[in-house]
Amino acid sequence: MAWNYLVKWQTFTVTVVFAHRGAHLNERENTLEAFREAIRLGVAGVELDVRRTADGALVVHHDPFVDGVAIGHSAVRDLPSYIPSLDEAMEVLRGTTVNVEIKNSRGPKEPTYDETGSIVYQVLDYLHEADLAPSVILSCFDVRTCAQARSYDLELRVAWLVWDVPLPSALTEAHVLGFDAVNPYFSLVTEESMDLANQLGLSINAWTVNAPGDIQALAALGVSSVITDQPALAMKLLASPSS
Repeated sequence: MAWNYLVKWQTFTVTVVFAHRGAHLNERENTLEAFREAIRLGVAGVELDVRRTADGALVVHHDPFVDGVAIGHSAVRDLPSYIPSLDEAMEVLRGTTVNVEIKNSRGPKEPTYDETGSIVYQVLDYLHEADLAPSVILSCFDVRTCAQARSYDLELRVAWLVWDVPLPSALTEAHVLGFDAVNPYFSLVTEESMDLANQLGLSINAWTVNAPGDIQALAALGVSSVITDQPALAMKLLASPSS
């Protein structure tokens, strides 16, 4: 069943704010400091990126390379100290909704790709063991990875990340595959696609929404959340008129 972050307050619809890679305007992205700053701001959620090292550690980092070396070909002990483990990040964020993006996709920019589902199963096993799965939305650009997550855990909230797929077709495929949401690049969202998402029972979480006009326009369309590099600004713009 799809979840919905929309909160009705009188006649107003409030779209919640997720801090993209933490609140990283003053702190390095995807670090414990950025996550603590996001919590201090009071965001509804935080988005972060997960990769796996050559020796099987789950770490939080966006880019596939660090200092020219692929994370997937590195031992965890050789990574810079600012890169947290998934466990460290999730413990800081415990009590907050976290969009965990698994960085697993085919393409020339990604040196490793797991088609077996083992990274998904490892992430989910950890989340369940740590009693964190209910507070997590798992997302990925790779639809196969999303499908593996859904088949492994029927209760998990799964969101397919898209930017080069027509949103109506992505919504239809996500519905067929039993996902809870589609997370599109913000410019893909239209009134028509929102109508379709509502018909299919899917949430739309738009990324990366930074300009004030875009934040307000997407909220007016009724997206469930905006994933933004400007969480403080977004929260101010989307605050309930009565708050």
